[in-house]
Amino acid sequence: MSPSALLLAGAAFLPLLFAGRAVVLPFLICAAVAALLPRLRRGADALVARVTGRRAVTPYTALADAARHLGAASIQEALPALERVLADGTGARRAAVWLAVGPRLQAGTDSAENLAVLLARPDVGHVVPVLDGTELRAVLSIEKPGLPVTPGDRDLMRDVANGAALLLRTVALNAVLAERVDRADHLARELAASRQRLAQAREVERRRLLTELARATSGRLVALREHVTTARADPRGPGLARARAEVDELVDRFRVIARGVYPAVLRGQGPGPALEELAADLRRGVHVSGDLGVRVAWELESAVYQVVAAALTVLADSPGAAIRVSLTSVDGRIRALVEDADPPVTAAQIRAALAHDTERLAALGGDLACDDAAEGLRLLARLPDRLDAEPAR
Repeated sequence: MSPSALLLAGAAFLPLLFAGRAVVLPFLICAAVAALLPRLRRGADALVARVTGRRAVTPYTALADAARHLGAASIQEALPALERVLADGTGARRAAVWLAVGPRLQAGTDSAENLAVLLARPDVGHVVPVLDGTELRAVLSIEKPGLPVTPGDRDLMRDVANGAALLLRTVALNAVLAERVDRADHLARELAASRQRLAQAREVERRRLLTELARATSGRLVALREHVTTARADPRGPGLARARAEVDELVDRFRVIARGVYPAVLRGQGPGPALEELAADLRRGVHVSGDLGVRVAWELESAVYQVVAAALTVLADSPGAAIRVSLTSVDGRIRALVEDADPPVTAAQIRAALAHDTERLAALGGDLACDDAAEGLRLLARLPDRLDAEPAR
């Protein structure tokens, strides 16, 4: 084709080209605006937030954000996000998600005894419970001081509560599980401490028994050996009779020790009757009153009996007025009170004589106090009524 023909054809096509652009151009502009609109909206929202300090959030966008956060992998991330969504969507100063742990409601470090207590708070504007059937799992609350709670706010909170029911049920169950795990850990620590105290008490009792045995046999076994040697050398002499008397004395001493270590009355009837039986053989009168009311662990009853028996053995070694012993159990504590208006020794001497018993009381979570007073000597022993109880402070 010649150059002149090409020019003529081009001149004829130009009107058609410009006509096609006129038709397509509006569609191209609309597509470009649609693509740029989200960016323009985010920029405008950021500009409004910088200028006014507030976010322009509608209930619908808030509900969409809530739905997005409900699928969060971490519950610790989901709950603060839900609170922000509620606060932004309702314009509240503060929004909170209160988890139900039994009757108590917990929101972070804040807590309320129950739903009625939460509703009575003056700063709470509106609450919506999250129910799992008939069981309360959580409560959503907003605070809008000086601002009304609109129907849109109520609708948004109700919709978020409906969508968050499954998540908050999981959170609440996890909170209950965590509380039970903490409780189990606490009980395990108490059990370990109780076992340690019992082991220490057994060690103290072992040392006390060794001391009693050494005291009962020291000198007597040596004397018995000498009497037996004398009897072998002279069977007709007094050695055999003396050896027999020494053996009888040792048997009596062992019986006293055995009765102190394992009194049958203590095992069968408790510390009160066991102390009354002991008092019948003492040189001074002893008046035992009160009772523990219920039987407690053998280690505790034995500790109460041993400390009072040791004190009575020292105090009743010389004649005098009757000694008063009172046993009580109040508010989870066992109390044994010994009062002597005419003590033959001082409080310091009693404390020295009861060193092993004081150590055993401490191992079992108790304590011992002994003081001189104008009306005489007063000794008070205290113990918990359970082996797993916390030690006295």
